[in-house]
Amino acid sequence: MNRPLTRLSCAVHAVVAAVLTLGLFARPAVPVRAAAPEKVVIMVGGITKFVYLPARLAEQLGYFKEEGLDVELQSQPAGVDAETELLAGAVQGVVGFYDHTITLQAKGKEVQAIVVFGHVPGEVVMVAPKAADSIRSMADVKGRTLGVTGLGSSTSFLTQYLAQRAGVPSTQYTLLPVGADNSFIAALKQGRIDAGMTTEPTVSQLLKTGGARVLVDMRNVDGTRAALGGTYPAASLYMQSTWLDKHPQEAAKLARAFVKTLQYLHTHSAEEIAAHMPKDYIGNDKALYVSALKASLPIYTVDGKMPADGPPTVLNVLSGFNPSVQGRHIDLSRTFTNQFVNDVKP
Repeated sequence: MNRPLTRLSCAVHAVVAAVLTLGLFARPAVPVRAAAPEKVVIMVGGITKFVYLPARLAEQLGYFKEEGLDVELQSQPAGVDAETELLAGAVQGVVGFYDHTITLQAKGKEVQAIVVFGHVPGEVVMVAPKAADSIRSMADVKGRTLGVTGLGSSTSFLTQYLAQRAGVPSTQYTLLPVGADNSFIAALKQGRIDAGMTTEPTVSQLLKTGGARVLVDMRNVDGTRAALGGTYPAASLYMQSTWLDKHPQEAAKLARAFVKTLQYLHTHSAEEIAAHMPKDYIGNDKALYVSALKASLPIYTVDGKMPADGPPTVLNVLSGFNPSVQGRHIDLSRTFTNQFVNDVKP
């Protein structure tokens, strides 16, 4: 009678032992987590400039996060410094002027603009009050000191072209790198430069205080065509072609985030846009900031696409004086791509 029970008891104990053993040694299931997005560092050639506003606005509107991107924005006072960071591999992208992609190709570097923010430069040549009577056009800059953000920057390219077009070679004036924003204003006030090229909101600040007057205005299409002979795509997001080949999904997400930002700029008022910007961008004079922003809205593209007549105009400007471009064959089709913005659905 006891033998069957004993056998049953042994069997039960064996099962319990097996369960306990499995419980002790089996690893608990670990929930699978999605891989964290790769960080994309973007250097902006002067992050408070209105020409580069889409960079910070996209961040403020949360469009990078909506795309699942981990984007870090950094700033350098001049586009040429941002370009150096890109080539060194310290950053993955640059928000700067499109013309850098042409000069870099001439140096054997393959870089492409994938989103065009502005179809005009948004740059303005401002003249100091003490020189206002003697400098009435770019033909009058002979013997003068002209301020640019940095030597080799887009402002230096454009300044040299405007002077050359007016008959003044680069040997007959001096370019002085003075940065942007307050440092540019200080250079004018201190008399270190007679005139210089800058953007909004610095332009409106100088006009309000009487610190300078406008000599050449490239904040709209008509003014740009009069100064440069055509549409001039400027502010853009450009990246090394090798990075784009390896990260097409990230590039597509960046394009979507920026195109949504450009569409926001064209469907909202300057007041609504300003409400999203950090307080340190706006400063103490919000009315001035909003006014300057209104003046800047026409510079932005609607869809991030490269204007068809833009690249030839930029190449013509650079070929006029830039030694690294003169006499070189430039394949403009390799300096930009609409591939990523074309895939963005309205």
